[in-house]
Amino acid sequence: MSGGISLFLFAVGAVLAFAVNYQVAEVDIAAIGWILMGVGFFGILMYLLFLATFAPFYRGRPTSIDIVEPPHTHLN
Repeated sequence: MSGGISLFLFAVGAVLAFAVNYQVAEVDIAAIGWILMGVGFFGILMYLLFLATFAPFYRGRPTSIDIVEPPHTHLN
């Protein structure tokens, strides 16, 4: 699950949990919102863990430099 989808699920869950006051028979909209927020949060954590695992943080400067000199020529 990518980071964008996880953020979307978290945002939709927050809207359902905190902003919707609509009542549906036998369905708790707030609970569905909390579940979506949990799934989104878990997806964000997994995305960040995999991103931190595979992304190089600092490559730095090269440690060795190859110096190429022109070939030696003999003048007679």
